[in-house]
Amino acid sequence: MRHRGITEAIRLDGARQIRALSLLSGGLDSRLAVILLREQSVDVHGVVFDSPFFDAEKGKAAAEELGVPVHVIDFSGDIVALLKNPPHGFGACMNPCVDCHMRMLARTGELMEELGFDFVSTGEVLNQRPMSQNRQSLEIVAGQSGYGDLVLRPLSARLMPETRPEREGWVDRSRLLAIEGRSRRRQMELAERYGLSNYPTPAGGCLLTEPGFCKRLRDLKDHEGLNGVRSLNLLRFGRHFRLSDSVKMIVGRNEKDNAYLEGNAELYDLLIKVEGFPGPTGLLPLVAGQDSITLGAAICARYSDAPKDRQVEVEVRIRSARGIQKIRVVPAEPASVDQLRI
Repeated sequence: MRHRGITEAIRLDGARQIRALSLLSGGLDSRLAVILLREQSVDVHGVVFDSPFFDAEKGKAAAEELGVPVHVIDFSGDIVALLKNPPHGFGACMNPCVDCHMRMLARTGELMEELGFDFVSTGEVLNQRPMSQNRQSLEIVAGQSGYGDLVLRPLSARLMPETRPEREGWVDRSRLLAIEGRSRRRQMELAERYGLSNYPTPAGGCLLTEPGFCKRLRDLKDHEGLNGVRSLNLLRFGRHFRLSDSVKMIVGRNEKDNAYLEGNAELYDLLIKVEGFPGPTGLLPLVAGQDSITLGAAICARYSDAPKDRQVEVEVRIRSARGIQKIRVVPAEPASVDQLRI
């Protein structure tokens, strides 16, 4: 095995430090895992994952604060495949946590072999999350990743079976920790000791654990399908309305949403704006018929500053040879809009 040969040669001649790739979400636990390994003179690099459901920014910020090099892995294809068929099922929402963590370890292990690192580290804590971080789940995740004996969890290592980095003396097991459970008291004590203050509050950071987001995701899966990163990214912006089996409308909630919808509209998408009054941008697909366009215009008028008791002129921009269409609509009634909202 390529990795085994590289590691043993280096260990015999002492040419360089032991090297670890550490999954770095940006939270406190993953930061502490890096620090604990560096205290043992391990050369640590961070690994962060980017997808439509969680981004790499917090991890990259943590890497910069810690002063460690960082590797960014595009995880979009991996997570979409798991959403279509999660071998270990979903959590409370559409979060395939066990399979997601397993695949992250597998991707990191592949990178470990490619770059000649020695083992993989994570900030996971035993029993911190009852479903995905119990002993059985942690063992399944590591074992089925294909790199089980090379996965070290420094915060809970002394509560887990020894791994190769410990047996080989790459790290001193007695200097690793035995943290367990949901209390973060010990981690916060360590944060104070190491001078860590700029870390996010505890949270999953994954949109797949948020019920509102998952309603939109299920609707997309049931109608248009999970076949493009663009449609998944659009789930993060605006209010979503199901106008028909084939037509979904997105309406911006603020300037950021409006700018994103306008900047990411494809050539033949329909952009709806209310003339003469501040209001949102609406986005419709080209397949929208005239009834859907009229309904979409009324919904946009409903969320604009236009009077709600009379017709207003709505500009519908169609990026096609048909040019710009203008229609007059009465703002939609709140109750009817709520019925369409996903």
